[in-house]
Amino acid sequence: MRAVLQRVSRARVTVAGETVGEIGTGWLVLLGVGVGDTPAEGEWLAEKVVQLRAFPDEQGKMNRSVQEVGGAILVVSQFTLYGDCRKGRRPSFTQAAPPEVARPLYEAFVQSLRALGVPVATGRFAADMEVELVNAGPVTFVLESPGRVSEATPTG
Repeated sequence: MRAVLQRVSRARVTVAGETVGEIGTGWLVLLGVGVGDTPAEGEWLAEKVVQLRAFPDEQGKMNRSVQEVGGAILVVSQFTLYGDCRKGRRPSFTQAAPPEVARPLYEAFVQSLRALGVPVATGRFAADMEVELVNAGPVTFVLESPGRVSEATPTG
C-alpha cells in the first residue's frame, strides 16, 4: 500500500456537491492499494499513520501524534498513486489493485485506524471526488507498507 499523508488544519471531500467526509486538524491520507497488498500491510500502515509524530509540541517541534493533538484522519482512495508515468505520455495503472480487490483492503485500513481510537472520515470509494484541504506546515509524507520497496529507496 502507498499513502500520501498531508498534515491539515482542515480537509473535506465532496461528491456531486455533497460533503461526504470532513475533518479539522489531522491527516488527509490519500491511499493507493497495489497488486499483491494484504490486510496485514494495511494494519501496519494504519499504526504508522496514527503513531507518526509530525504535529507540533509546545516548542513547535514535530513531536506529537495525531492522537496526542486530538486530531482526526480523512482517508481518500487514490488508485493513481500506482500510476507509472515512465513510458509514453499516458500513465499505466497495472500495479494498482482492481476495485474488487482494493475496496475491501481500503475498508480494512479504515477499520484499523478506527480500532486505534482515532476519529476517521472517508471519501467515497471509486467516486469522482473533490478534495479540499489546508496543508498545515506544509507537511507531506509518502509512506509505503513494508511489503513494498519504493523505486526511490536505496537497496544496498
